[in-house]
Amino acid sequence: MRTPLYKQVQQYILDFIQEKEWKADQKIPSENELADKFSVSRITVKKALDSLVEEGQIYRIQGKGSFISSSTLGEPSIYEVTATAKKKPQFKLIACLVPVLNSELTTAIFARIQSLLSKAGYQMLLFQTDDSQENEQQIVKRAMEMGVDGIIIYPVEGETYNEEVLKLTLQDFPLVLIDRYFRGIEANSVCSDNFLGSYEAVQYLLKMGHSQIGLVSTHHLGTTSIEDRIQGYEKALTDAGISIDHKLQLLDLYRSEDSPEQREENKRKVQDFIEKNPEMSAIFSVSPRLEIIETASELGLRIPDDLSLILFDDYAQADLFATPPSCVQQQGHSIGEEAVKLLVSAIQNPAQKRKKVFISPKLIIRKSTAKAKYSDSPRV
Repeated sequence: MRTPLYKQVQQYILDFIQEKEWKADQKIPSENELADKFSVSRITVKKALDSLVEEGQIYRIQGKGSFISSSTLGEPSIYEVTATAKKKPQFKLIACLVPVLNSELTTAIFARIQSLLSKAGYQMLLFQTDDSQENEQQIVKRAMEMGVDGIIIYPVEGETYNEEVLKLTLQDFPLVLIDRYFRGIEANSVCSDNFLGSYEAVQYLLKMGHSQIGLVSTHHLGTTSIEDRIQGYEKALTDAGISIDHKLQLLDLYRSEDSPEQREENKRKVQDFIEKNPEMSAIFSVSPRLEIIETASELGLRIPDDLSLILFDDYAQADLFATPPSCVQQQGHSIGEEAVKLLVSAIQNPAQKRKKVFISPKLIIRKSTAKAKYSDSPRV
């Protein structure tokens, strides 16, 4: 007896599943593609897919397509775990992930998030990932098992891709990234306008007569916030007709919260950087770096008389410093507020178009910047 056409389509998909050639949560060919392959109507294909959905072999996401169900491979998918967990919710829960809660900025962001979520009737669960991508992915899985209604993630530094985030975005799960975004993944995000902040800081130094402006950064590959700041620095210089001099860029410092040994290595690198570039009259740092201030002092340089300095981001009680540093100040409360707005909107309408929201930072001029004394001459 001849096998019905829809059964042929169904068996084709099952063969791929059983041979494990298609992985869990992988998107299968569209209805149009299957119809063309088997020379059948879309109605026939739809009948085959409907049967597979009923059997739990695949699941559908409106506007996205059909995907392989992880349960066919022995473990529930995020989508299925979420659906099951949400059948019996006790609280409206939001999971918030942060690498390390140790700065004025992260404290301001998550304090605002907690306050606004509480007013909106949600309870915040705060997780620290210890700047580990593996921890981050495990915590996302755990949060989904708890049946959270949404997730806010401050990604770890250097992260370029997160498989769990990709799965959630494909499934239209309410999720918002803050401080940075992942290139190639369409996810809601709220960030400072890092490019603009850097551009305006360097532009200010240029107006003060500085033409030899150094750049100091941590390892930046994969961290979009840092990459954007570096691009803003370079664009300000090129717009002023100044060629990019990579000798004036120090881009491999360790993060300040790392070990004392790495901190000493940072100071050594900063010292070497300053000594090798005597023509440099100003430094723009893409993050707060006490090493620059300390090392300049140890070398007998006065800030700002011998070396002007602007930091991206601020220190708590910066006005109490011997030389209060000028900075690009991020607006933590605004970032937190926009993140909650975006998340609640995504919960109410999961299929809506993803958005990237950029919050303009403020350039705060204190006492670490001054007019250049020797625009084209080495320090003396």
